[in-house]
Formats: sequence, structure tokens, C-alpha cells
Amino acid sequence: MTVSPSPIATELILGGQKSGKSRRAELLARDWLAQSADHSAVLVATGQAWDDEMRERIARHQRDRAERVPGLRTVEEPRDLAAALARHGTAHTLVVVDCLTLWLTHWTMPMGAETMDFEQKQALGHGWKAQATMFLEAVRQSPGPVVLVGNEIGLGVIPLGREVRAFVDALGTLNQQVAQACHRVTLMAAGLPLTLK
Repeated sequence: MTVSPSPIATELILGGQKSGKSRRAELLARDWLAQSADHSAVLVATGQAWDDEMRERIARHQRDRAERVPGLRTVEEPRDLAAALARHGTAHTLVVVDCLTLWLTHWTMPMGAETMDFEQKQALGHGWKAQATMFLEAVRQSPGPVVLVGNEIGLGVIPLGREVRAFVDALGTLNQQVAQACHRVTLMAAGLPLTLK
């Protein structure tokens, strides 16, 4: 897959499962690294290994990334993306965040949430809103290019259950807000990019 144009400032890449969105982000990072010896790239991974299958999935992604983009450094940050962008973003560093959907999951449906009382869940919701506001500002203020990867899950059937519907709504709202903050938005389907903005 050839990727062009290279990221100028910020790009949101949306798509379904196995649509090619992470691969596109990696190839943008590869192209960025090839442009100049002064360039660096870091991937901020939001996924966490809660079970054996997820541990193996993460390990496989790490091996594949190291092979495809050897210069792409990976750091893990499941919750504070605003701080991660501030810490790693420079004029010569491309930051890839993969993925916004898991980040939202950590905030709105964290492990152990089923045992939380109403006040704890309410505090979590307020924390999420503050974190999202800080993140969007960090994207807008980033001194270098940022590539954000997220799932587009609102194209299917309406999910059963109030909490799952609330998550789909929250993700749709987040995707719209991030799209407004980004210079370019790309929708991936079957490995093919469609420029939306």
C-alpha cells in the first residue's frame, strides 16, 4: 500500500475492524521517517492486556510494527492521551495514537465498573469529559504531526443494552469532535483510503 500525501499536521483515520486503519497510520509514520534524518515517530498504544488473547494480539502487533516500521517507537498510555501528546509531540516527531476507541473504553467502561456505585460512575464520567477536552486541545496545539486511529462502529445494527448504546453514542460524538480538530480525515474500507476531509 502506498500512502500519500504524508501527514502535514493532524489526521484522523477511521474504519471498521481490520479495515487497514492501523496499517495506514504505520505507513504514514514510515513515510515521515523517510523524509528526514531529523524526523522521529512514536506510537502511543492505548490497548491493555487483560487476558491471554489480548496479550498475544498486542505481542503480534508489536512484532508486525517492528518489521514494517523499524524506527517507530512504542509507548503505552491507556488513559492520559493529552499528557502523552504533550510529552512526545515535537516539530520533528510524528505521534500516532492507536486507538481512540480503546481509550474511550478505558474511561467509560473500565475493568471493575460493574461494582462501582452511582457516585463513582458519575465521577468517572466527569473525569472522561475533562480528559476529552484536554485531549482535543492537545491535538490542536501539537507542534508536530499527529495521526489518530479510531473505529467507526455506528454503521451497523443498534446494539442491545443501554450501556452499549451509550458507548456507541459517546464514540460517535468523540469521532465528530476529533474530526473537527484534525486537518484531514480518512475512512478506511477493505484496505482502501477514502478522504472525507
